[in-house]
Amino acid sequence: MIRLETHDATARLLIDRASKRNALTQAMWEAIPPIVAAAEADAAVRVVVLASAEPGVFAAGADIAELDANAADPAWRSANRQAIRAAQLAVTRAAKPTIAEIDGDCIGGGCGLAIACDLRVATPRARFGITPARLGLAYPLHDVKLLVDLVGPAQAKRILYTGAFIDSAEALRIGLVDEIADSAAALINAVAAGSPYSHRANKLSVRRVLDSATDDDAQSIAAFEAAFDGPDFAEGIAAFRERRSPRF
Repeated sequence: MIRLETHDATARLLIDRASKRNALTQAMWEAIPPIVAAAEADAAVRVVVLASAEPGVFAAGADIAELDANAADPAWRSANRQAIRAAQLAVTRAAKPTIAEIDGDCIGGGCGLAIACDLRVATPRARFGITPARLGLAYPLHDVKLLVDLVGPAQAKRILYTGAFIDSAEALRIGLVDEIADSAAALINAVAAGSPYSHRANKLSVRRVLDSATDDDAQSIAAFEAAFDGPDFAEGIAAFRERRSPRF
């Protein structure tokens, strides 16, 4: 199952199927968009964290038994594809910052969820792999783009062609993860302390650049101008004048 836990400014989207190494069923994919929406709707939430409910495994990918049982059903295949796409888009396009906290294996669809997040923190024992080449499957184009955006085309091809597992040190070296740490708490707290307005605007600008935008337009100019009239700017300036940390 996928469930949501919220504490202070952090919403944790937890993958909770440890008995199956957090293998993702269609029902779990379908649960992700409304859970992300609930975190987005909570004004107290500043950052959304994707993690396992239990230590030692992040997500082992798709539930192969379910896949095998339904592979001959075109309607199921279509529904499964749409559920996966909706989940990936919900995470990728979330307005609030998203962080994947990865401990243990992060494979296939699990890796797809991790790369859909804005940032990734891996423990030293984390392993990564994208394995459609071992199953005779094609990885979704949206997920391939997310992978190429992170590691470049050559490393993306190596990961996809070989289906090999890489450790956290290699993942850090090629840009698949951003930090190696026993916990993502420091990064989560640092992000949560920032301006929600700035995070929304800057995250949208990064996404638009990744989607091929190259220069300012009416939308980005409006976001820039509106910031000066907002409460976050007023608090940021007050904190600067008073030589204290801002309280957004």
